[in-house]
Amino acid sequence: MIINQSNLAILNQAFSAAFKNGLTNAAPMWSQCATLVPSTTAEQKYGWLGKITKFREWIGDRQHQNLVQHDYAIKNKTWEDTIEVSRDEIDDDQYGVYSPVAEQIGQDAALHPDELVFGLLKAGFTTACYDGQYFFDTDHPVGAPGSQTSVSNFQGGTGTPWFLLDTTKVLKPVIYQKRREYTITAKTNLTDDNVFTQNKFVWGADGRGNVGFGLWQLAYASKETLDVTAFAAARAAHQSIVGDNGKPLVIRSAELWVPPSLEKAALEVIQADRLANGATNVMRGTSKVVVCPWLI
Repeated sequence: MIINQSNLAILNQAFSAAFKNGLTNAAPMWSQCATLVPSTTAEQKYGWLGKITKFREWIGDRQHQNLVQHDYAIKNKTWEDTIEVSRDEIDDDQYGVYSPVAEQIGQDAALHPDELVFGLLKAGFTTACYDGQYFFDTDHPVGAPGSQTSVSNFQGGTGTPWFLLDTTKVLKPVIYQKRREYTITAKTNLTDDNVFTQNKFVWGADGRGNVGFGLWQLAYASKETLDVTAFAAARAAHQSIVGDNGKPLVIRSAELWVPPSLEKAALEVIQADRLANGATNVMRGTSKVVVCPWLI
């Protein structure tokens, strides 16, 4: 290919189209368990997390339900992925080899929030949420100040973790905070330093955002062996969680999230008609199994 600005513009359009194709054709999973929150600042504060109230009969004046204040914030981060191609290869019409690379970068950009969201979920046993406790913990403080009790959303155990998630609410267990969309930028001007000095064309993709925890009440984790007994106990405990006002939060353990290694066990719990001992599986169909490769 003759190296001139006209042909380079065509090349950049082809790479940009490949990037967008990868971006739009990917099938990320994060939106199933994370709430998208647009961000316009370097750091987004979520002081409203935990302020869960319920309706009451209006008798007399309104009652302001002043609950515990929290200072939870998510700082945005910038993420990038960059490739370089020798000018000589473009000159020799080898640029077609790199079009799939640009498309792969687009797909990786679409799937990057998955990596962030599920990486955070796995780290929930050692990472604090809005109340200062680990997201999966045995002693979350619940109740009005001065009369709080400890509530657990972790069953215990030491094995491979599995998760019950309530994905039916407006707010999901995880927050994906987006500051800037993923885009691709070309540095292919013949006067660019990378071209003039290194004889290389460069394409770089980047985006900005981050993840954080939503309401711990919407997720319940276990490291116990995944069987009907452990599942039923976890489901009952999860759906029994109440708010600071003592009223039920009406938690629905809608989905059972597992890594590939627990798919068989999860399907046996949720889809089998009968247990190994021949008894009827009364927990059949109570949750939806979601197998997530990011949870390995």
